[in-house]
Amino acid sequence: MGRINLVLFSLLSCVSTFVTVHCEDPYLFFTWNVTYATLSPLGVPQQVILINGQFPGPKINCTSNNNIVVNVFNNLDEPFLFTWNGIQQRKNSWQEGTLGTTCPIPPGKNFTYHFQVKDQIGSFFYHATTALHHAAGAYGPIHVHSRDLIPVPFDRPEDEYDVLVGDWYTKGHSTLKRLLDSGRTLARADGVLINGKAGSTKGENEPTFTMIPGKTYRYRFCNVGMKNSINVRIQGHTMKLVEIEGSHTVQNVYDSLDVHLGQCYSVLVTANQEPKAYYLVASTRFTKTVLTSTATIRYSGSTGPASPELPKGPVGWAWSLNQFRPFRWNLTASAARPNPQGSYHYGQIRAWSLNQFRSFRWNLTASAARPNPQGSYHYGQINITRTIKLVNSAGKVDGKLRYAINGISHENTETPLKLAEYFGVADKIFKYDLLKDEPPTDTEQISIAPNVINATFRNFVEIIFENHEKSVQSWHLAGYAFFAVAIEPGKWTPDKRKNYNLLDAVSRNTIQVYPKSWAAIMTTLDNAGMWILRSMISERKYLGQQLYISVLSPARSLRDEYNIPDNDPLCGIVKDLPMPKPYTA
Repeated sequence: MGRINLVLFSLLSCVSTFVTVHCEDPYLFFTWNVTYATLSPLGVPQQVILINGQFPGPKINCTSNNNIVVNVFNNLDEPFLFTWNGIQQRKNSWQEGTLGTTCPIPPGKNFTYHFQVKDQIGSFFYHATTALHHAAGAYGPIHVHSRDLIPVPFDRPEDEYDVLVGDWYTKGHSTLKRLLDSGRTLARADGVLINGKAGSTKGENEPTFTMIPGKTYRYRFCNVGMKNSINVRIQGHTMKLVEIEGSHTVQNVYDSLDVHLGQCYSVLVTANQEPKAYYLVASTRFTKTVLTSTATIRYSGSTGPASPELPKGPVGWAWSLNQFRPFRWNLTASAARPNPQGSYHYGQIRAWSLNQFRSFRWNLTASAARPNPQGSYHYGQINITRTIKLVNSAGKVDGKLRYAINGISHENTETPLKLAEYFGVADKIFKYDLLKDEPPTDTEQISIAPNVINATFRNFVEIIFENHEKSVQSWHLAGYAFFAVAIEPGKWTPDKRKNYNLLDAVSRNTIQVYPKSWAAIMTTLDNAGMWILRSMISERKYLGQQLYISVLSPARSLRDEYNIPDNDPLCGIVKDLPMPKPYTA
């Protein structure tokens, strides 16, 4: 819809009755046609999913509180769904687009998503959640800008660039799905894509970005891959971090950044070098064989080639925990010293290293949308009401590979869990709380079942992810922003809370867990609905490493949760049931 039509629609949405005026927030309308096509992202022809003929898909560019309406036409030969990674869907898990909340769109049919980016800003992306469609593309960027009246803690950049990075397989999505269904794991990826292309230092098939000398640009990095963490860096330039998944950050400067699966980072890059071309480099992390791709950044008006010598990426997972080490205190400068006097000889008292994760801090002085409930950014002063400890594991069930959380491997059901709950037939589809807050002693013993935990509305919960494996894990919680308060090696115990960042941890939606390590997050469960907590590693999610958190409002009120949309498709055992009595104000 054009800008004039959008404004007219917004004006018509305002209803005036005498002196009372109600005006809805602006609407943005999109129509997407989802189709197959044969492309060769890594030089091998394969089936790729396009959205309006594009790979990656079109950008959703919106402003905080906008209403987003996306009419999706499924022209594939199998059911399909999108999810909106990081968009909180306040009171509206009906629009989350997962198999636990929504019936998939049948082939040849359409479904209209309608959600509001309420009290959010930042960098996010959408992607497919059905089958292994994510391995065929079906993803794209989401920008949520601050409203004009809310100041941003950096000058408006000259331009913004999306950099969707991720690993890629030359085997098609159907072949990869058959491998997992047969009980096997996926091998290592075949390459890395940047915005759907695999670049090379020969300038072949390479994404390009242009910068005007002296100007500053915003690069929005998102890891949209399937299996691997990605390190990003720009030849000859530093990156000033300004935002992570909806939160303005303290503006530290980095030579490179690890972007784990599902994560998004915004950085500012200034064109302050010799006017020529430079390489943007993306390479896999924590892999025996490092896969690398490049894009070209060219200064406008220049003709000089980029140096073929690419900036080297970090080696080993310990680097990611220790990236902060290059930041050194100037011990020769005259200045006030911290107390106690002499503590700048700290190496003689206690040695410890900071890490990249710890260097990410929330910018508490920036004006921006804050997480709900208002005031929860004082999270360190809220009493924890529940601690849930989650341990990921892998094992065989009936000779086939499955992934689990606390010994439970999730199984999707024909009737979405949210629909079963709403129609009052949950007991016929699943049992609550098969997963316990404390993992069993033997997490290698795996059971397959729908995995749903019952949570109390507005409780403040602590979730611990404990990774006993040798690979990096990445976890995403839908419907919420959480405070990522700690990542440390070893096993978690309650006394580890003394190491939490309870002041300015970044509010975000995805967190990594390093090998043989743990991570802790905190959030208030104030968003009623059915919300997925999932591994962002595609094969792990597909083979069961996910769960749903049911957060029901005792009031059953529209103040807490919306009714099922009129256009919501019904499937499974609820298809022919009478509609429940709707919630009221």
